Amino acid sequence: MNLLDGKRCADSLIADIAKQVARHVDAGLRKPHMTVVLVGHHAPSESYVKSKVTTCTLSGFESNLIRLPKTVTEKELLWLIQQINTDASTDGVIVQLPLPKQINAQRVINAIAPEKDIDGFHPANFGRMALGQKAFRPATAYGICKLLQFYQVPVAGKHCVVIGRSNIVGKPISIMLSNDFDIGNATVTLTHIETPRELLLEETRRADIVIVAVGIPGFVTPDMVKDGVTLIDVGINRLENGKIVGDVDFPAVAPKCEWITPVPGGVGRMTVAALMINTLMAYQNNFELA
Repeated sequence: MNLLDGKRCADSLIADIAKQVARHVDAGLRKPHMTVVLVGHHAPSESYVKSKVTTCTLSGFESNLIRLPKTVTEKELLWLIQQINTDASTDGVIVQLPLPKQINAQRVINAIAPEKDIDGFHPANFGRMALGQKAFRPATAYGICKLLQFYQVPVAGKHCVVIGRSNIVGKPISIMLSNDFDIGNATVTLTHIETPRELLLEETRRADIVIVAVGIPGFVTPDMVKDGVTLIDVGINRLENGKIVGDVDFPAVAPKCEWITPVPGGVGRMTVAALMINTLMAYQNNFELA
């Protein structure tokens, strides 16, 4: 069993980004700039945002965090996004999800200028990604691809089963791994929580790669996978005792795996690294350096 260490991979990617930024700054250009919008005081969101701001510093970026009260209206948030869209000094913007119930998240995502949508959720970017065109790719799915690439895990021609069909992970990773990207050309089966158990087992037991993102602790058990499988665990679940675990019963399943991601220390770090890659691309596009 080998660990797909997201921290090691992310640190390598961020070090490379920092070198590129240093070269641009030495040439007289400004630093890349990320703006993060945080609504309310959702504890997990606070942690995610802190990680993003810290990683911006490590990457050589400028960043600013705009905090809004939980009571902010959708109209007020959309107005702020419009101001950021027209701010030439901001290369990329993230509106941290989830948002309060009075705000329609999709309307907010759609309001972000596609050229600043470093989360890769805007329909224009998602559509271009699906068509194999240059675009900001959804960060978690992109991070998974970069992790597989870093450890040279074979993907082309392999059977990959994705459990979970969210717009953030399941749908984009199924498209990206089946597409003709640098890391792709797999045969992908997309399953979800409503897939009959018998069918799900039939698919996962013959899969070379299993990616799970359903938010259920210990959902993937040893009987669901074959020996030598590569297992990507996207789940982050906090148990009553405070322990963070994934969607995989790690102690029981790990001995069957050739490669497996830990939780924490796996995909989460890669999501942030992918955001830095997207921000650098947005910056380079602004200066025609890409």
